[in-house]
Amino acid sequence: MEKRVYILGGHQTDFAQNWARNNLDLFDAFSDTVHTGLVKTNLEPSDIDVAHVGNFTAELFCNQGHLGGFFASTDKHFFKGIPASRHEAACASGSIATLAASAELELGRYDLAAVIGIEQMKNVPAEEAANNIGGPAMWSGHECQGIQYPWPHMFSLLTDEYDKRYGINEDHLSRISEINLINAKKNPNSQTRGWSFESESFSRDDKFNPVIEGRTRKTDCGQITDGAAIIFLANESRAKKYAQDNNLRIEDIPYIKGWGHKTGPITLKDKIDYSQNSDYIFPHVKSAIDDAFNRASIPNHESLDAIETHDCFSSTEYMAIDHFGITKPGESWKAIESGDIEVGGKIPINASGGLIGLGHPVGATGVRMLLDSFKQCTNNAGDYQVENAKNVATLNIGGSATTVVSFVVGV
Repeated sequence: MEKRVYILGGHQTDFAQNWARNNLDLFDAFSDTVHTGLVKTNLEPSDIDVAHVGNFTAELFCNQGHLGGFFASTDKHFFKGIPASRHEAACASGSIATLAASAELELGRYDLAAVIGIEQMKNVPAEEAANNIGGPAMWSGHECQGIQYPWPHMFSLLTDEYDKRYGINEDHLSRISEINLINAKKNPNSQTRGWSFESESFSRDDKFNPVIEGRTRKTDCGQITDGAAIIFLANESRAKKYAQDNNLRIEDIPYIKGWGHKTGPITLKDKIDYSQNSDYIFPHVKSAIDDAFNRASIPNHESLDAIETHDCFSSTEYMAIDHFGITKPGESWKAIESGDIEVGGKIPINASGGLIGLGHPVGATGVRMLLDSFKQCTNNAGDYQVENAKNVATLNIGGSATTVVSFVVGV
């Protein structure tokens, strides 16, 4: 990338918190996230030039849209009149908001941007939540008709496709879930850090790990939650001033080294059909990752120290492993069996716990991934720190891999 966009820091909420039970609404969480993020990053409200919000379904869960206006309301003095906008791309909403903010900084329109991703999802019953995030992110009225849990069904079909093309051992899917839930134990913000599991929970046993839909079982599923994350982005001149003001070296502040963004057809069937002559089930996902690598001037995954990837289901991470080039297509199981993706392995994936372990507040996930990348690159990830991490990649997908965004963050 010709012009650098730096990540100055940010804040993530506790994904184990249920906002409604704590008498908090969406705005309460939004405002607290903004102001706590400012304090943690040693910024003032007056430092922020522009704001971007990533959110998927506030209209359905909270009867609330127009979230750009929330930002101005968090500080009616300094944020009055601030340019702010809301971005929606299903589970990739936070990454799309980040791309928009980055573009404005690269163009020189503004010097410092706030990007917040937020979702409230625990304020309705589980079946209603499933409906709220089902149809809107796929072709509503055309896909998953009569399916109780649409997304577990869709990603069961991804497992079917791997099985058809390459063969798959579902025990490897269970191992992905187990690794991410183990990692989440070390993350003080993870939804599952206090959860307990029996060893049989990671079997394919109907009693201990029941089927949700098709080949997707309980521990294969990411955890929807209430949550928000914010990061502050700066262009190079503003980042240099921030470094000087905070006795930092600009060389130690992580920046977005590369990015990739692709969009496939909205239906899973069209995506699968289009890839029949490709080695990869989702060629556009591979292309987004390759674009991020090329813009970051790195040859492949071997230049990375860690990855934060989308594991809305274990099959999604299985897909990410070979699409990152860690293995040949269809051979993701090799990286699982070897321990390469575990913390301490060659390329740790989801040291944070990922969506399965940490939690998945849909609109916040892309921003949270970038915040965790920042933490890793600044040695501030605490008990889930990957030793000597300098370059971290993300992969954030919306829908059935319809919207795809990958970043490389490093120092």
